[in-house]
Amino acid sequence: MSKKAKQMLVAYGLVIPAFMVVMLTVAYPIVSAVIQSFQDPKTGEFTWANYAYFFTEPVQRRNILYTLYVVIMTVVIAIVTAYLLSLYLRFVKSKIAKTIGTLYLLPRFVPAMCAVYAMITIIRDSGLVNRIGLLFGKDIHLGLMYHASGIIIMNLWFNIPFAALMITAGLGAIPDSIIEGARDVGASKFKVFTSMILPLSIKDVMIAATFVFMSNVGSFTTPYLMGGNSPKMLGIALFDQFNKYLAYNRSAALSVIMFLLCSVSAGVYIYTNLKEKDWEK
Repeated sequence: MSKKAKQMLVAYGLVIPAFMVVMLTVAYPIVSAVIQSFQDPKTGEFTWANYAYFFTEPVQRRNILYTLYVVIMTVVIAIVTAYLLSLYLRFVKSKIAKTIGTLYLLPRFVPAMCAVYAMITIIRDSGLVNRIGLLFGKDIHLGLMYHASGIIIMNLWFNIPFAALMITAGLGAIPDSIIEGARDVGASKFKVFTSMILPLSIKDVMIAATFVFMSNVGSFTTPYLMGGNSPKMLGIALFDQFNKYLAYNRSAALSVIMFLLCSVSAGVYIYTNLKEKDWEK
């Protein structure tokens, strides 16, 4: 056996165990779920009924639309806020900016359960805001509990620091010399932003948006504690189908639907990376 063949054999020997683990723990469950989603729970025959249920049943259709609304609103508000915060942290040199740059990641280190319960004690109708209002004779009811607005606010707590971290890293890679050179030849701040800063940072913005989207499609903790009984986020609907109704085939179908929703975001992520060189010209 030649030396090259031995090296190839060793390389494959090192890779195959990890590959088998991935196939058994990731690929096999996915394939199994897809197969089960097309099976009739009684006869095991091929059927589209498990998928049709989620698009024809009014309650389940509302769950899908409700989830998309919450997720899209979270993505839009989180990305816009994170981008503005990242611009401030990148280009403003002040003590306040340094302080914010040190503290804005703290929500990422707070356990999700603790953060949600802390938010509940503040925004619920008998929470901190209401008690402070009573001191001034105002009975304040925010109406955020068991409502999409409350879930979105809680999602922003988790996602703005994460998105800002990614976008700030992208903005930090833009050389100051490029911006200073444009300013020296008379370009306005708005022109520098639209023609240089935005095109060079849009890749990181899109990547942050895809991760925020995917992380919220199947979110469970926040909608479980702060969401209402109807409509429900898809993560809660999946939990109900699997644990409450023991509808395993429908659970598999809903899992595939959630996967397809996330695959749209994954497609944007792949396209963004492929277009990186074009944006950086």
